[in-house]
Amino acid sequence: MKIRYWHQHLKFTHPFTISKGTKTHQPTLIVELEDRGIKGYGEAPAINYYNITVEKMIADIEQKKSMIEKFAFTSPERYWHYLHHLLPHNPFLVCALDMAAWDFYGKVRNKPLYELWKLDISKGPITDFTIGIDTIEKMVSKMEEKPWPVYKIKLGTDKDVEILQSLRKHTDAIFRVDANAAWKAEDVLKIMPALEETGVELIEQPLAKYDWEGMSVLYKASPIPLIADESCVSESDVEKCVGHFHGINIKLTKCSGITPALRMIENARELGLKVMMGCMNESSIGSAAIANMLPLLDYVDMDGPLLLAEDLATGIGYDYGKVKLSGGVGLGVILLNQDVRQ
Repeated sequence: MKIRYWHQHLKFTHPFTISKGTKTHQPTLIVELEDRGIKGYGEAPAINYYNITVEKMIADIEQKKSMIEKFAFTSPERYWHYLHHLLPHNPFLVCALDMAAWDFYGKVRNKPLYELWKLDISKGPITDFTIGIDTIEKMVSKMEEKPWPVYKIKLGTDKDVEILQSLRKHTDAIFRVDANAAWKAEDVLKIMPALEETGVELIEQPLAKYDWEGMSVLYKASPIPLIADESCVSESDVEKCVGHFHGINIKLTKCSGITPALRMIENARELGLKVMMGCMNESSIGSAAIANMLPLLDYVDMDGPLLLAEDLATGIGYDYGKVKLSGGVGLGVILLNQDVRQ
């Protein structure tokens, strides 16, 4: 198995703002695993507040390249277990390699991933479209620019109620809100009537990552489902969410890939938790991995390619929230502009 990689800066159509800051581009790493002419691809975006940069991922590849390539590949699960121990402090890179391994495996087996998992891809939730924090006028404009059945509204400002009430005047779409850990429990309780009144379907990560006491209070009081994001990063976090959240949002990059994500879904179901899967502004490469798992999810946020000025691959389509896969083997994507590879 030979590894190649390349660094991309994915430009957003509009500057993307959440409670943690604003960015105009999404740095991301693309990896390629190749054996006997068959190539698998994976992606891992770099997120500043998790302190893993593309440069860090590349440095780890170069340091462990011979070890990454020497593994005698038989299945993605065994490869993930090997990578998990080889790169214990870089789940982002493990995710990219695990994704590429699954893409490779699907191509070897000549099946899309959803067929390998015996899933009916016609079933599954529609994706929301994210409206980042901005002036109310610009948030309304972004919403009108992209008519959509479900919007994910980024909040965490002193005008959150005004934002929701203003946006509601312009659409009857479902609203989901994501505070990215910016609120306090008492603040959420105060604005809860307004959240209900504006038809909010779910609240994602309202409080700080480790505010389990506050989440316990909210869990008992909230009529709106609460979904863990920053509080549920890896497999060991799933059980902690019981009694604090109604569901979890799995991010492939944070949990270290498709392999652990499948286990997290199974565990969440056993614990009675709802399951959402979210993107981290990946291109269609990383988004395709999410798309193949749609029948396993209650909610999905995989609008990454829709937020970008230019994509890196083809193979995913969107029809007013409905995600359409090409039916191609593996992830089902075809890369564009591969001449930038290392």
